[in-house]
Amino acid sequence: MDKLLILNKIQEHYGYKKDAHFAEFLGIPAQNLSKWKLRKTFDTELIYTKCTDLNPEWLLTGKEPMLKTDKDLVVAAPVNKGGVPLLPIDAFAGLGDTSITGVDFETIEERYVIPLFDGLKIDFMIAVRGSSMYPKYSSGDVVACRLISELLFIQWNKVYVLDSKSQGVIMKRVKKSQNPEYILCKSDNKDYDDFEIPRSDIRNIALVVGVIRLE
Repeated sequence: MDKLLILNKIQEHYGYKKDAHFAEFLGIPAQNLSKWKLRKTFDTELIYTKCTDLNPEWLLTGKEPMLKTDKDLVVAAPVNKGGVPLLPIDAFAGLGDTSITGVDFETIEERYVIPLFDGLKIDFMIAVRGSSMYPKYSSGDVVACRLISELLFIQWNKVYVLDSKSQGVIMKRVKKSQNPEYILCKSDNKDYDDFEIPRSDIRNIALVVGVIRLE
């Protein structure tokens, strides 16, 4: 498979429209990225290190699937009973998935024991997609979340995973809106605009309390 095509697909997957932003994410000078594209090559080890959700076989050969499975992204041993459930859907940071009709957290079968999270109340984990919460959270991270029973208990300026009717499942920093019937959703990535969601549109909301990240 053409390495330039692979590189462009990676850039598109992470949501970087500008080469300069993609180069910054990779931790290389923009000139290096330009040379890669001109020569139709790239540093495979560096890409694999930075883009932890990519399937290494796809990166080397172009053979699908492009992404690892959820099991590959979580560094913990699965157990049949107990543990933290891993939701079988993605938190599209900045990209609403309107095909999602709601999440029943109690029916999740895939669960993991994470010693690092001992002592914390965690209801579920979910994988992050997209770049709107970068650099705080990157695509491929797995975040641990605590469900909030009432919107009255929201801690402003904290990061939450929201299960909404109109936007699907998203992860945003939540701020108080001037309209008491809405909440303001902000991205840490300045390339993404803020937007508001009606409180009545939110089915579930969970505070992000931890993260698993592969370097």
